[in-house]
Amino acid sequence: MTERRYEKLEQTIGYQFQNEKHLEIAFTHKSYANENVIGAKESYERYEFLGDAILEFIVSEFLFEHYASLPEGKLTKLRASLVCEFTLSKISRELMLGSYGLFSKGEKITGGNNRDSILCDMFESLLGAIYLDGGLAVAKKFVYEFLLTDIEHKQLFYDSKSMLQEYAQKHDKKLSYELIGESGPEHNKSFYVEVLLDGKSLARGEGHSRKSAEQLAAYHALKSINYQLEN
Repeated sequence: MTERRYEKLEQTIGYQFQNEKHLEIAFTHKSYANENVIGAKESYERYEFLGDAILEFIVSEFLFEHYASLPEGKLTKLRASLVCEFTLSKISRELMLGSYGLFSKGEKITGGNNRDSILCDMFESLLGAIYLDGGLAVAKKFVYEFLLTDIEHKQLFYDSKSMLQEYAQKHDKKLSYELIGESGPEHNKSFYVEVLLDGKSLARGEGHSRKSAEQLAAYHALKSINYQLEN
C-alpha cells in the first residue's frame, strides 16, 4: 500500500501496526469475504474470537487487582457491564470503526457499519489484531485507555433499567417507557423514548434500537433523581 488507509485510526489509538494485514482482516466482514470470492480476504471472525478472550482476561485481571473487596458475583456483574454490546459498540462509534469496515454491497445498504452487534465485534477483532501485531502489553494499553475508564458510570448505565425499576418499586410508583418517535431509513433508524414515573416524564433517550433508547432514558432518569450506585 502506498497510502496507509488506517493512519488516522492508528493516531487515535496511539499504535502503529507493523503488519497492516492484521488491520485489513480485522475490518473485513464475512459478507465482503463471501462476495469477493476471487482474491477473497479472510473475515474478522477469528480475530473477534481471539479478541473476545483477550478482552475478558484483561478486564478480569484489572477488576481483580483494583476491586479487591468485591466478591466473585459482583466482579462478574461489573465485568459484564464493561464488555456488553452497548458499551463496546459505543466505543467503536467514538473510534469510527464502522467507517473502516469492508462490507458487501447488501450489508452496507442495510446499515451493517452502524449496527451495534457488528461494531461490538469490530472492537474485539481490532483488539485481536493489536494483540497479534504488538503483544499483550499493547493490547492492555488499548483496553485500559478506551474501556477501563469511568467504570462507575459504565456500570450505572448497564444496570440503569433494573436500578430504576428498583427505585420505582421502593417508592411505590409506576414506571413506564413510551416510544415517542423514530427517524432515519429502515436499515439505520434512530428511536426516541421517554421514561415516565406515575405518568410524569423523567427523561428521554435516543438509540439505534428501542432497547438502547430505553436504557439511555433510564440512565438520564437516574442521574436526574441523583440516584447513587451504593443505594
